Amino acid sequence: MAIVAIKNAIKSVISSKSGDSQSSPLLDDSTPNNSYGSSSRDLEQHIIDSTDKSLTSQSESMSAVSVGILGKVDPRIISDLIIGLSDGLTVPFALTAGLSSLGDAKLVITGGFAELISGAISMGLGGYLGAKSELDYYKSEVKIERKKFFEDTTIVNHEVEDILLNINPNFSEETIVSFIKDLQNSPDIMLDFLIRYGRGLEEPAENRQLISAVTIGGGYLLGGFVPLFPYFFVDDVGTGVLYSTILMGITLFIFGFWKAQISMGETATPYKKAVEGVEMMAVGGIAAGAAWYFVKLLD
Repeated sequence: MAIVAIKNAIKSVISSKSGDSQSSPLLDDSTPNNSYGSSSRDLEQHIIDSTDKSLTSQSESMSAVSVGILGKVDPRIISDLIIGLSDGLTVPFALTAGLSSLGDAKLVITGGFAELISGAISMGLGGYLGAKSELDYYKSEVKIERKKFFEDTTIVNHEVEDILLNINPNFSEETIVSFIKDLQNSPDIMLDFLIRYGRGLEEPAENRQLISAVTIGGGYLLGGFVPLFPYFFVDDVGTGVLYSTILMGITLFIFGFWKAQISMGETATPYKKAVEGVEMMAVGGIAAGAAWYFVKLLD
């Protein structure tokens, strides 16, 4: 929304440049009357194209990403889900493997459930507090920029100038001054411009805290239940360990394969996906083996 407004502001500025030859008092420095392009139309197109390269690349990092059969999903939700699943698949698996060395299937189920519930709550609260901190930081930056806007417009103007020069160092001072003048007519758009492209911040989505908590906690709960599941159907703890290990090996490989697809997209080759799957199996196996060995050693 802000990008469209900024583009419209640029177009408005360029279309009025030919009839506006007076210097602007928005910047401290004097404004030379030099032209950037051969015509106002060429200049307009150049500014829009140059702005697109920078602004679009930043906005795309926060936009929805393609995740195959899942369609278009907020990348933050995917990130939270991966965090929850990663911990859920490794920590409870290691715990159940460790408890199984005591030889009591009921103990594995009881201890596993206790850790699963407490871990999911803890992870969910962590996600909630992290998202809340992100929102608080965003609001703080907006407050700072708003205060600057009303107390010292010169500082704000130079911040906008720095952003535009970072986009394209060849922008003329006349173009920058005209652009700032147009932005000042819409304080909200100027503030949004500074926050997004000066601070690199995106306003958190509505209910971000709750969504993050549910996603991370739910991912942990879902992943943690997998290694515990076989113990409900066996009486012998050794059989439970065997079935749990086989199930977790398959699950960890699929998770690593899927994670590579999500993070790398079309650039992920089948070989790379398979390597990621094997790495996840290795991580889970090492954690479970270490837990089993040390619990057995202490017993």
